[in-house]
This record gives sequence, C-alpha cells and structure tokens, in this order.
Amino acid sequence: MMVIVLTRCPAGLRGLLTRWLMEISPGVFIGGPTARIREALWLEVQQYADTGRALLAYSTNNEQGFAFETHDHKWHPIDHDGLVLIRRPKDRPTTSSSTPPAGWSNASKRRRYGQR
Repeated sequence: MMVIVLTRCPAGLRGLLTRWLMEISPGVFIGGPTARIREALWLEVQQYADTGRALLAYSTNNEQGFAFETHDHKWHPIDHDGLVLIRRPKDRPTTSSSTPPAGWSNASKRRRYGQR
C-alpha cells in the first residue's frame, strides 16, 4: 500500500499518477503497486513536481510498519535509533520592541503600559 500527496504540482503529474493509483481526494493518490513501480513513480514525481511539494508513504517490514519520503518539504525525515521521525524547522523567535508599532491609538498605548 502506498500514498502520494501532492501540493501545488502540475496537472500533468496528477494525470500520470492516475494511470497507476486512485485519486481519492485532490492531490491524494493511493494504491498498491510493486516496489519497482513505486520507485519509478516517485522518480517521476520528483522530476515533474516543479515548485510543488510531494510526500510518499508506503508500508514496509520495519518497526513502524511504514516508511515515507519527502520532496521540497520544510519538514525532513531523520533516522533516530531505527525509528524515522520528522524534523521540523525551528520557528524563529519574534523580536518584540518596547514601544508599540506606529499607528496604535494613544488609548491603546496607555492601556498597554499601565498609564491612565
């Protein structure tokens, strides 16, 4: 069993995948091809995805029972002692200035800083 999820990919790629898989929702494909076909389809997805993103998840014989691969995602799979986990990029902390941004009303500024 395998699942491919496409985001912002060309319509031609979706048409290519419907030859082998069933599209159960826009951009979500599911099917049970052989490992050789799965690898060939994933190479096609990577080649034709352009600026889009793609995710491949498939069942396999390991501790988790599945494996996955990503293409142009900010989140990346990493191996951690035999388990595949997702590494998400750190959110950059927002820097707050001590003064309110321009355009705030005087009442809002006084309320924010405890002045009456």
